[in-house]
Amino acid sequence: MSALLSGDALTLCGAALLIGLSKGGIGGPLPTMLATLMLSQRQGVAAGVALAVPMLMVGDAFALYSYWGTWDRKHARALIPGGAVGVGIGLFLLRGLPDRTLRVGLGVAGLVVTGYKIFSHWRGREHHQHRAWHGPLAGLLSGIASAMLNAGGPPTTAYLLLQPITPTAFMGTNTIFFAIINLLKLPGSLAAGVVKPVAMVWSLAFCPLVALGVYLGRYFIARIHPEVFDHIMTAILVFACVWLIVTAYT
Repeated sequence: MSALLSGDALTLCGAALLIGLSKGGIGGPLPTMLATLMLSQRQGVAAGVALAVPMLMVGDAFALYSYWGTWDRKHARALIPGGAVGVGIGLFLLRGLPDRTLRVGLGVAGLVVTGYKIFSHWRGREHHQHRAWHGPLAGLLSGIASAMLNAGGPPTTAYLLLQPITPTAFMGTNTIFFAIINLLKLPGSLAAGVVKPVAMVWSLAFCPLVALGVYLGRYFIARIHPEVFDHIMTAILVFACVWLIVTAYT
């Protein structure tokens, strides 16, 4: 960790900006995944997660300010309990389950759900048959993946894209969900030795770029047509899932 902290300031700057853009609404889960992958290149996933968590929490604070009250309460209530359980499971498995297994499993699951989403959209969103367990399951999968790899975006993204909500409500619901998830991750990560105090302080030094990214994302997301937004998010989700699978074997 000391080697990482003594250099790679440019990587940390890039990661902070990517996390801010994601929290502001640009790119969905992809920027946060890329940021964690960037931070993990030299020191492994645990170090990457450790450096990203403080940035994620700061990004959550700015995103909550931008999207306060815009979330869909029904879908937030469906996602959050399962997400809380998922965080506990993810932290428990963090040191035992190989990263390759989680990356491949999450990527394949995300592609399957995305395929269903595309099929449902082709038939018309009204043909999607919503079930009460869809939200809790998406929250559970997101909580597990977020706790282990900061990669919890695909399940909630796929779930919310199937719902008849606006882009602003989409971002608001994602924001409140991950703000709570990241808050829950911090104590468990500290106890597991994933987040070190020195890494937290170092990450906080780059948080002004997180704030810049949030407001840039917020600016652009308010000017995107809902249908265009839906297509962009779906394409990014597919890319993110493929990226997870490919990087598992590289």
